[in-house]
Amino acid sequence: MRGTAMLRMMIAAATLLAIPAPALAQEASRAALNNSGDTAMVIMATPLVLLIALPGLALFYAGLVRARNVLSVMLQIGAVVGVVSVLWIAVGYTLAFGNTTSGFIGDGSRWMMIDLASLRAGMTLPESTFAMFQLAFAVLAPALMVGAWVGRARFGWVLVFAGVWSLLVYAPVAHWIWGGGWLGRLGVTDFAGGLVVHMTAGVSALVVALLIGKREGFSATPGTPHASALTLLGTMLIWVGWLGRNGGSALLATDDASMAIVNTHMAAAAAALTWLGIEKWKTGKASAFGFGGGALAGLVAITPAAGLVTPGAALVFGIVAGLVCSFAAQAVRTRLAIDDTLSVFAINGVGGMLGALLVGVFLHPDLGGTGYPGEMGLIAMLGTQALGVAVVAAYSAIMTAIIAIAVSLFIPMRVEESEEIEGLDASSHGGRAWDFD
Repeated sequence: MRGTAMLRMMIAAATLLAIPAPALAQEASRAALNNSGDTAMVIMATPLVLLIALPGLALFYAGLVRARNVLSVMLQIGAVVGVVSVLWIAVGYTLAFGNTTSGFIGDGSRWMMIDLASLRAGMTLPESTFAMFQLAFAVLAPALMVGAWVGRARFGWVLVFAGVWSLLVYAPVAHWIWGGGWLGRLGVTDFAGGLVVHMTAGVSALVVALLIGKREGFSATPGTPHASALTLLGTMLIWVGWLGRNGGSALLATDDASMAIVNTHMAAAAAALTWLGIEKWKTGKASAFGFGGGALAGLVAITPAAGLVTPGAALVFGIVAGLVCSFAAQAVRTRLAIDDTLSVFAINGVGGMLGALLVGVFLHPDLGGTGYPGEMGLIAMLGTQALGVAVVAAYSAIMTAIIAIAVSLFIPMRVEESEEIEGLDASSHGGRAWDFD
């Protein structure tokens, strides 16, 4: 027995000696850099981000629309998530986060997520973990836009538009700011997607709402939601999911993640109460949309700064978002008479823009922020953030118009008047929503 044990020890020693020293060093280095705690946190945050769209956003929207369009809204959100997920894995990820030389778009080295590194460069996470976390952001942006064309967009057009949009709008903007692109190099700061997700979705939703036109019987006075309980339930799921989204965006299981969660919760609470207070003052009563819209506005506004500012700053973000976004929702509907049905632009576009600009102020160390990148001061940072807002808004608007019109040449954008009056749920059940003529 002793002889056998000795033989085994000798074989093991010989095997270790046979492994090249650089390989041993590489494995030791990988073990030192790969942090299981960080990886576990981001893995757990990923389904929470998906919870925002599935089922949070689906329930939030379903409760606000007419009863005859509930199924179509939820089906569109689910199908959009499916289409964009497939495209993200196939080519979207490499466009957004592939290697870059120009700073405008990633290369094709990671199509179908091949050749993913054991660790994402500069991180303590496997690249597969990072890629899946980013997929959850990529599907949320086009899903948000569904609220702008409720009850009148053709299902086939929605799916093709959302897929093309994710590759030609979302992926490039993500690359510019998060993937080593030119806006990020200039110092544009977006902690968890106020510009990348919400500005792109909000501005694009407004453009589509203008192109597709108003609903039959559109009124400047919004109708009564058919199921406010669904809206409240959706709001609560979105709120919880957002904590994982912003906390996970720290990409490290450190104080940055904890502070991002605290700030996110504070901003949502402050904005929800602010919007409810405005409703109570104007109409004498509060509503489910006031609570949900306010909470969502606060969540959107704090997102660009979640892990970079203090809870006191997050309180300001929330109050300002509640005030500004509630005014914007009213202005778009009454003064501009644009049928952005569920106020996607007012909440996401305006909220994302507001949060991105407030970053320029509250990153200041004297206000408890983490400080400005490089040698920037307050004025330079505000200018940089304003440039980011202007570029993302302009690019999103122009590209969305081109994509929407181009797709409509093959698939009509709007359903027939009779289908719209009947409601798209009947079309979904009957299969006519797929008609391309």
